Amino acid sequence: MAEAPIQKPKFSGVGVRAISAIGMVLLCLAPFYFGGWLWAALAGLFGGRMLFEWVRMSDPSPALPAYSVPIIGLIAGVIYVVQTKPLFAVMTIFATALAVIGVQALRPSERKNARIIWAALGVFYIFIPTLLMIGLRGNDIGFDTVGFQRLLFVIACVIGADVGAYFGGSIFGGPKLAPKLSPNKTWSGFFSGQLLAVLLGALFGHLVGIGWVSGVLLALPIAILSVSGDLFESGVKRSLNVKDTGGLMPGHGGLLDRLDSLMAAIIGVAIILFLFPGVWPS
Repeated sequence: MAEAPIQKPKFSGVGVRAISAIGMVLLCLAPFYFGGWLWAALAGLFGGRMLFEWVRMSDPSPALPAYSVPIIGLIAGVIYVVQTKPLFAVMTIFATALAVIGVQALRPSERKNARIIWAALGVFYIFIPTLLMIGLRGNDIGFDTVGFQRLLFVIACVIGADVGAYFGGSIFGGPKLAPKLSPNKTWSGFFSGQLLAVLLGALFGHLVGIGWVSGVLLALPIAILSVSGDLFESGVKRSLNVKDTGGLMPGHGGLLDRLDSLMAAIIGVAIILFLFPGVWPS
């Protein structure tokens, strides 16, 4: 008689995940409050680590320039953003993409074209949200600054979508959201996450003075994009036959595994605020 498959108990990893999340919060607290160069240094450090994870999982035999060239480009981009020179920051992104393409093109390999595509994609995928995270926060110090409140709003909604999905999916179960990309995600978890994110957005919008309606209207695309970002990275890992991007954060995997949702949400919010600045006046 065949043995029934062993099922993990519900919420089996919640303790380790919570400890990792608390550690991340404590690490970010002071830089997030002060903004400017301090926040830029931490965000740049995160971006550098994500570039390292990207190269390691997408390049089977990476050479030193595969790591150093994008990291040097990221440092330049971070400096330009803090100095409020967005045009130079954008130029740095494209220049770095061309540089990493050149690095990969000069290396003899049977998989040269694939390496070139992954290297260029990694630059855009990591540079853009990292630099936007610094730009949205800004250089002003304090809890009552627009940059602090905007970025905190995004982070709160992303966390709400993630936490709501984790507990909603664990409790209710049901049909899978995208079984080929992420077999653990369910539709019940998706809607639970959207609901919690929207509730947090309404509350936060009321507290910071933009109104609960604006809070809801901004929270909903953030929550949807956070799930999309997670699924996108799952698709990348599946294409590369990688389970986790690293082991930096127990219970989460690598830094890319932890920040993929926030990266997509940051890009979406930046576009929304650019097109509709009245949603959150500066």
